[in-house]
Amino acid sequence: MNRLKKKKQNAGVEVNGNGSVTRETDCGRKQKLAEIHQALISDPVDIETLRRAAGSKGGLLTDELRRKVWPKLLNINVYDLPHKPGRDVRENHKDFNQVVLDVRRSMKRFPKGMRASERAVLQEQMIDIILEVLKRTPQLHYYQGYHDVAVTLLLVAGERMTIAMLDTLSNHHLRDFMDPTMDRTKHILNYLMPILEQVDTELHDFMIRAEVGTIFALSWLITWYGHVLSDFKHTMRLYDFFLASHPLMPIYLAATIVLHREKEVKKTECDMAMVHHLLSRIPQDLPYELLIGQAQDLFDQYPPSLLAKRAALQPRKSLSISTFQAFQLATLHQRPDSVLKRLTKAQGSSTSRQASRYSGLEAALPQERGQLWGKGNRMVKMAVWGLSATLGAAVFAVAQTAMDWGPEALLQLF
Repeated sequence: MNRLKKKKQNAGVEVNGNGSVTRETDCGRKQKLAEIHQALISDPVDIETLRRAAGSKGGLLTDELRRKVWPKLLNINVYDLPHKPGRDVRENHKDFNQVVLDVRRSMKRFPKGMRASERAVLQEQMIDIILEVLKRTPQLHYYQGYHDVAVTLLLVAGERMTIAMLDTLSNHHLRDFMDPTMDRTKHILNYLMPILEQVDTELHDFMIRAEVGTIFALSWLITWYGHVLSDFKHTMRLYDFFLASHPLMPIYLAATIVLHREKEVKKTECDMAMVHHLLSRIPQDLPYELLIGQAQDLFDQYPPSLLAKRAALQPRKSLSISTFQAFQLATLHQRPDSVLKRLTKAQGSSTSRQASRYSGLEAALPQERGQLWGKGNRMVKMAVWGLSATLGAAVFAVAQTAMDWGPEALLQLF
């Protein structure tokens, strides 16, 4: 732990003598808001600035900004969102019953004071959102705790945006948790002990002797801590951080939490049950800004590639890790929302004009059909006279039949 303490704290984080993080000044807040706004209107969008803002002190500050920045971090076009799920999304879905049970049990995840009727509507939306995402990608398997991620996104971004974000996360950051087995999830958990070993060998060895393993951190990892935190503002702050970071960042944060509690751990009886009981219950008053800064420091000092070599871990076993670089690069070429809105509007206007012209033609045909046929009728008669004079009665009979069909049919005959 001493090596971690020697690392400088995250830029912009000031710590009082008692270890608590000071409140950000109005000046710093205004500057950060201006930087985020400028990054959003840049063309292409300045993703690196948005990532730094999400990871730095205070995160993205407001839900309004989160609704603008979270989609950019996930490369989502807010003007091309999925439609709301239809009624058929619940029909014959193998996970329907389990999803309903989990969502019904999620009452504590909603803000205190929310009306029961409003919460009921959001819970129904959650069910549809989860089933829709699973339906879109059949190889994804539902796991208990997935709904904790869904509700966090839903409370910030709304139904259609949540479908898009959850779909992207499920195919990238959360992908390892959505296999039919827990093999990849265990692989991600296996990064925890090597981090502890690099920073505090004494704590690491104590936990090895206690045979506590890493299962105490499972719910932290697969719900991005949403299941274990009682204050929603702390959950949103962590989501800012994780959405802007490597898929393994929740494990690095888990390491900082264990390191932060090293004295408590070492004072506990070296017994699996005792240590597991202590670690599985996260204190609600943790200094999250401090821990986020330390997690980033750990990631920079001991990146996944280094841990994989030292602990004989194989990154290729993780779909989240193996696809992250390509995913991150793809986010660098996004247009600002103002441009996307204009392009979408122009595309919609073009489609509308084409539809209007087609509708106008269709509407005009019944009114003008008589006039057209009247003119066409005279032309057909003249053709018939010429034909009958030259070719005789047989051709006249054909032409007369065509006249009964109309001018279009006559043209087809020729």
